Amino acid sequence: MKSQWIFLFIIGGLFIGSPIHAAPAGGSGGDVASLAKAAQNPIASMISVPFQNNTNFDVGPENKTQNILNIQPVIPFSLNEDWNLITRTILPVISQPAFTPGGNRTNGIGDVQFSAFFSPKAPTAGGWIWGVGTIAELDTASDDQLGSGKWSLGPTAVALKASGPWVFGALINNLWDVAGSDTNGDVNKMLIQPFLNYNFPSKPGRYLTTAPIITANWEADSGEKWTLPIGGGIGQIVRVGSVPVNFQASAYYNMDKPDNAGFWQVRLQAQLLFPK
Repeated sequence: MKSQWIFLFIIGGLFIGSPIHAAPAGGSGGDVASLAKAAQNPIASMISVPFQNNTNFDVGPENKTQNILNIQPVIPFSLNEDWNLITRTILPVISQPAFTPGGNRTNGIGDVQFSAFFSPKAPTAGGWIWGVGTIAELDTASDDQLGSGKWSLGPTAVALKASGPWVFGALINNLWDVAGSDTNGDVNKMLIQPFLNYNFPSKPGRYLTTAPIITANWEADSGEKWTLPIGGGIGQIVRVGSVPVNFQASAYYNMDKPDNAGFWQVRLQAQLLFPK
């Protein structure tokens, strides 16, 4: 826990006043303001590697802390003059508290998710950027406590628009199990992530953000289905050496949640950007 608060302090120092200058992207990547907007686009035609750390508080019957580090490389491919294929992989590294008195914490890898979006290179006439595709969840968990024990598949879609200093949109997917252990319950779960970002015109690369991760487990009992967070944070593009990095810090409170989920989440992110 101490290292996470040190990381938060470092990010705060970057926002307030840092010897690391805001990063001009240069070349076809545009200036730092356009780079910030590209970093806020889940299907931008730009290689990026986010390291997103989520710390959940008061998890389980013992009210312990859960930590999930998501390593999320995004790699685009140009299919032709009109279409891109955007791939997004999420590798979760999990530290899970015990859910029984006297139990031991479980550390390891969770189930990997892989998404592929087909996206037009040009926005619509109204300025919307969109993509549709497939998401797969792989049975890769290093421990039964860290995954579903299933292989799952489903559709995914994203749509967003940049208007002046604003970038807003949403990502949605739903997963159903297609294979796996018969001893595990069925998988039928949805994720919706709306996002809204305000980019400060007078401070290029700095922005306010809210991107709550709303989930529904359709197989759960009626009072256990939804996780509904509310919150937000701040982000800043800086250059670390020769690489632009999108730093972000935010916090969310779960207005509704399953019994063993945490009430609060602190999200810290360092996203490496590789503009063309």
